[in-house]
Amino acid sequence: MINLELPKKLRASANQAHQVATEIFRPISRKYDLAEHDYPVELDTMAAMVEGLADSGTQKIGGAAGGREDDSESDTHATELLGNSNGGNMSALLNALETSWGDVGLMLSIPYQGLGNAAIAAVATDEQLKRFGKVWASMAITEPSFGSDSAAVTTTAVLDGDEWVLNGEKIFVTAGQRSTHIVVWASVDKSLGRAAIKSFVVPRDAPGLSVARLEHKLGIKASDTAVLLLQDCRIPKDNILGSPEVNVEKGFAGVMQTFDNTRPLVAAMAVGVARAALEELRAILTDAGVEISYDTPPNNQHAAAAEFLRMEADYEAAYLLSLRAAWMADNKKPNSLEASMSKAKAGRTGTDVSLKAVELAGAIGYSQRTLLEKWGRDSKILDIFEGTQQIQQLIVARRVLGKTSAELK
Repeated sequence: MINLELPKKLRASANQAHQVATEIFRPISRKYDLAEHDYPVELDTMAAMVEGLADSGTQKIGGAAGGREDDSESDTHATELLGNSNGGNMSALLNALETSWGDVGLMLSIPYQGLGNAAIAAVATDEQLKRFGKVWASMAITEPSFGSDSAAVTTTAVLDGDEWVLNGEKIFVTAGQRSTHIVVWASVDKSLGRAAIKSFVVPRDAPGLSVARLEHKLGIKASDTAVLLLQDCRIPKDNILGSPEVNVEKGFAGVMQTFDNTRPLVAAMAVGVARAALEELRAILTDAGVEISYDTPPNNQHAAAAEFLRMEADYEAAYLLSLRAAWMADNKKPNSLEASMSKAKAGRTGTDVSLKAVELAGAIGYSQRTLLEKWGRDSKILDIFEGTQQIQQLIVARRVLGKTSAELK
């Protein structure tokens, strides 16, 4: 059974991330919201800090520390005795939550903490983990011809001697210009359908890789979002993540395993933004003389207080669902259903809470006097990327009803 009390080690790590959010992210949040595409130079110190923490064995600050657990004998024995393991995924989730409380755009810009790093941690071989353990990897999935249907990848990868040759266009690549490597989804044989879709680690300086443009966005403006072109892009043969063999029976499951790790992290980002908005709204309501009571029925309280209680309940539900999905990953339990549930609930809660906070705060919420309006803009992407709200609900429905993707579309 999951223990909802966080262990001391994880509390210390989360507190460290919260200090980063408080001391580094919040003070420069508005600055880089207004200076879209400018690189946050203040994050250069973060790179050295993250490197030092990784070398010392301390959990990372950002959201890419998740992945497979160390299967050492001592860890296995401890898990057998306690029946409960909290490791890389849970730590990554808490760190993503706390740093996103500070600024989700800056969180996505932390060097060497890209979503591609989580993908590498999820499916790379031991040898690849050694080679790519200290890279900054973004993830390139979406293409102009599709959005949430990841199985519709048209980018191709053809083996030519000791190299893969990649051709295609990728859009909405987070940290696509700044990262040192890009995890690219491509098909090795279109005739075999989704089973032939593999992920490849493409170095920034690979011949044939270029940045076509950077997108101007509603929110998370501190994070660069790029369009990448792969034109006869050549990478080493062993840069394909996991096995190069196409297993038609296993189908798309191997590549989709990545989402089981990253979706709870995105859920945590939404939870972090929601918590920031709730805390700011509570302060504004308190200053306005609105009392929020947990002993009085909501219908007997000020309308704003009743709405606050509703949103706080949704926040708690999203938080607990996210914890459950990460805990299951750490304990090697299949968590595809729970990952989608947490992403769906948190994504919807993040937008609902942040936008309602803007509304209830009135002129203060709509102005730039606080960060509420910024959080309202930032939150929307968290309900879209890594699978939209609608896609998550579809996945949950398939799992609950026992339907395949062909049976329930």
